[in-house]
Amino acid sequence: MLPKEERKAWNEAFWAEFKAHMRACLSASGKRVNWASYPTQVKNTYLRMVCEGRSASICYDIQFKDPGIQAIFWEQLTELKVVLENSMSVQTTWEQQFVNKEGQLIGRISWTLHDCNFYEHSDWPKILAFFKKHLQEFDVFYQEFNEILITLVD
Repeated sequence: MLPKEERKAWNEAFWAEFKAHMRACLSASGKRVNWASYPTQVKNTYLRMVCEGRSASICYDIQFKDPGIQAIFWEQLTELKVVLENSMSVQTTWEQQFVNKEGQLIGRISWTLHDCNFYEHSDWPKILAFFKKHLQEFDVFYQEFNEILITLVD
């Protein structure tokens, strides 16, 4: 394991490279988007990219404090499950009750690249390509169906 300062420098270098890699990519809506902080437009939902040693994942996290709203939102997503999975060219994992690093119980939909090492610079192109391809696939789905999700919690 790398010392804290080295990990920080490694993370900063990777995410700077990610931003440069995605800079020219427009959303399916035709607009510029900050891919590192994808705008879901639904409070308490987040699209995150996670690199954990030997895997990299894109995670759509649903974190409503009200369990009732959480359940309704999750139900709506499951109604869109077939459409979402057909939009993605990688296996989708659905976890209605996932405990995150902060100990919160959230809902998580994720797509994972296995057999890569975030701490091997030679694996970065594979991780960057995975993120780019599947973020764009998610974006196509999300641009088509986000109004349903936004309206649900307004």
